[in-house]
Formats: sequence, structure tokens, C-alpha cells
Amino acid sequence: MLPQTIPALIEAAARQHPTRIAIREAGVELSFADLDALRRKVSRALMAGGIQAGDRVAIWAPNSHEWVAAALGLHSAGAILVPLNTRMKGVEAADILEQSGARLLFCVGEFLNDHFPTLLQGQHTPALERTVVLGKTRAGDLGWDEFLQLAEQTPADAARERAAAVKAEDLSDIMFTSGTTGRPKGVMTCHGQNIRAFDEWSRCVDLQAEDRYLIINPFFHSFGYKAGWLAALMRGCTIYPLAVFDTEGVLQMIAREKISFLPGSPTLFLSFLAHPQLKDFDLSSLRVAVTGAAAIAPSMIHRMRDELGFKIIVTAYGLTECCGVATICDRDAAAETIATTSGRALPGIELRCVDEQGQDVAVGAEGEVIMRGYNVMQGYFNNPQATAETIDQDGWLHTGDIGILDANGNLKITDRLKDMYIVGGFNCYPAEVERILTSHPAIAQVAVIGVPDARQGEVGKAFVVLRPQATLTAEELIAWSRDNMANYKVPRHVEFLDALPLNASGKVLKYQLK
Repeated sequence: MLPQTIPALIEAAARQHPTRIAIREAGVELSFADLDALRRKVSRALMAGGIQAGDRVAIWAPNSHEWVAAALGLHSAGAILVPLNTRMKGVEAADILEQSGARLLFCVGEFLNDHFPTLLQGQHTPALERTVVLGKTRAGDLGWDEFLQLAEQTPADAARERAAAVKAEDLSDIMFTSGTTGRPKGVMTCHGQNIRAFDEWSRCVDLQAEDRYLIINPFFHSFGYKAGWLAALMRGCTIYPLAVFDTEGVLQMIAREKISFLPGSPTLFLSFLAHPQLKDFDLSSLRVAVTGAAAIAPSMIHRMRDELGFKIIVTAYGLTECCGVATICDRDAAAETIATTSGRALPGIELRCVDEQGQDVAVGAEGEVIMRGYNVMQGYFNNPQATAETIDQDGWLHTGDIGILDANGNLKITDRLKDMYIVGGFNCYPAEVERILTSHPAIAQVAVIGVPDARQGEVGKAFVVLRPQATLTAEELIAWSRDNMANYKVPRHVEFLDALPLNASGKVLKYQLK
């Protein structure tokens, strides 16, 4: 019987294979026993700092062994994980820290030319009491090693009791997802439902203890966290966290470390296939690829098999509101099925496509994708109205995605009700980008849509109406956007209009802009 909480899961893994390597990154190698000891130390240090069961603790950092240890430690202290996107600017991160009421933040020091603690200076984060800086610190920062020394103040037995008190139905995380309202909403999920979902996912994708799992997907996303290190720890395989993607560096790493398991967005695999020296790298260890989040051509599946050497390629579909996974392709399916569908619902999950009246549409017809099952979120944090709008009285989660179910139950996503577009694997919501752009002093109105892009799949295009007498160029607006929002949200194209097309009730007619 699989343990039903994350602390129990890592404890069981450490008992089962104590000497097997759990995490390997530059200069660091942790066995499962080492990782278990480190998460206990983190838990004790958090308890020494006054963290109680049910408190929210945030992590704002790139993939690393400290990220995993911090998450396991806070889970062991009964706290709730709040991951923050490393591409966020200070104002965006502060909004989530404020909404979640996070009392403590694990935060990278210097990363991609920014000092992350400085980005939060002057921001409104009333509940935040302490920031622990991972990696390179500056004077006055509380560093990781210094933080761990606090563990001495908490008896080991007290920490063991706290971890043992965590239950399957307790919240494990609140993951903030952008929405149509323009302000991110906190999706609440529990230990037990996440473990069940990714135990099932691991079985479907054939994740094995012998696998060497390179995790490029960011840990702040369910693809890197739940389908990433959590699934890896469940299966007892070795995690290779990657903080920054570089095509050549990754190809070298696959060859050097004999990487076998590699999920990622289609953009990732296309960057490999486009590398001019691809044939110079020994990729013979590659076994499994999991992809999704964007449309792909059947020819790409064939190329991934023929040129990258993957034995198993699967596509999947999910959203933060359903623990990150709902459907997955059969690994023996034809390339056409893998490329054009997201597979069938996992066992224990019901999936339907319905019309505007909530009635099932015919097989092969388009309808809104709705689902019901153990993977559906507990709701949005402190937002019962949004929860009621998303989960109906019968427990069906309304995804806002338009899809088709074929005769075999395979789901094909064809459109998105809520205008969302996907930039290199990241969900991008126009309402959120528009909310930030309208704070620009020269802008009167703005509408954002996704447009096709050869490299990223889609990128944002902003249609802008300026205020009277205001002047602004596309280059200036793009530069301003880079300072005020995560890079993937920055519109790559700008078009200035005298007025936006509106319907009778004043709503922007985005289909006309498209």
C-alpha cells in the first residue's frame, strides 16, 4: 500500500532504498537516506521558526536539491507549499505572497541577473516574517546553511510527531494559476489525491526505479513538481534538477549522465531536433518522453523516435485544478493518436464534452471538457465564488477547454473558451497581461490575443488604444513589459488602433482581432 502523505512517502522510500541516489546535480549527490535526513532537518528548522501545521510556506527559486528538500521539509512540518514562478517580477510575486498569507519564503539569491530578495523590497507582503535565501547570499541575508542550524532548537521526536500527524486529506499545496479575471487564483489540493494521481501517471508512462530523470520543467509548475520530483521519489529513481535550459548543455548532459526519462513541452524536443550537431551526441540512453500543452505533428513523434531514440512517447492533458493530470495516451498508440490527442482519462476520473446546456455532445463533436473524480481540486483559496463557478453542484470541474472525445475515449483539445494561449509550454492568460498593460500611463485600452509562433507555438499580440496626446512605440511598450511581467507574458507584437472592436455590451470582440 502506497503511503498517503508526502512525508510518509519519502520516509518509506528512504527505508526501501537508502543508498540509491535520489538527487544528483553539479557538486551534490544525495541518497534517499540523505534526502530523508535533510527534509527532517528542514522541518525542525521551520518548527523552530514557529511554523505551524496549516501555515503557508512559499518557494521562489529555480530547480535545485534545496527546492525539493524545502518542499519535503515544509510538508513534514504540516505546512502548505506555495510555489512561485521564477519568471515573475516582484509585484507579481508579492501579490501571491499577500493572497496566500505565506509566513516564510524560500527564495533564490542571485538568478538570471536579478537578486530576488531585492525584487520584493517595498512590496506589500504583510504576513511574511522570514526569507531564507538559497544559493548565493548577500550581507544581511539568512542563508540556507544558517537556516538549517535552527533545527537544533527542535527535538527530533517533536518533528517526527508533526510529520506523522499529517493526513491524506490535508492540503499539500496551493498553486496559483492565472485566470480570466486577471488576478491569479490559488488552487488547493491534498496529499492523498496528488499521490494517487501521480502513482497512476507513473504507471502509465512506465517510470522505473532505474530511470535517470532529467527535470527541465520548472518545479513551480505541476509538470516539474508533481509529474517531476514527486513521481520520481515515488518510484525510487534519480532526479537531475536543471535550473536553466540550454540545448547544447542538455544534450551533453543526456550523453554524460545516461538520462533515460525526459518530459517536456514540444518546444523542448523541437530545439533538440533543430540542433545542427545532434548526431554528435550519444542519446542512446533516452527511453521515455512525455509531452503535451501544445499541438504537435505526427511527423514530430516519428522524428523523436528515429532521431532522438525514444522508445516510449506519450502525450497527456491536465490543468492545475485537477492536480495537473487527467488524461494520458496509451504508450503503444499510433503516432497519429499520440500527436493529435491527449489520450484517455486515468482510472477513477470521469470525462465528458458538453454543450452550453451541460448536455453531452455526440462522439466526435466539440464541447466543453468537464471532469469529475479524485483529482479535482478542493477549491480556490479564499475564493468560494470562483470555486462555485468552476466546480458545479454535481462535482464536475468545468475546464474552459473545448475538446472532442473519439469513439475510443481519446480526448482532443481543439480550442480554449477562456482565450488562454500557451507560450513555450506556459499558460498565458490575456486578462492578466491586459491588467498589467493598462497600468501603463500612455494606455487607454488594450486587448491581448495569442498568435502563432514558429519557436514558442504561440506568443502574445497586444492591440493598444493610446490616451489622448500620449505617445508610445511598440519597442517602448515591449521593453516596459519586460520590466513588469514574466518574460513569457510579454507581448511579442504590438498594434496600435484608434478603437477596439466592441459588441453591444461593450465586450471586446477578440475574434475580429484574430
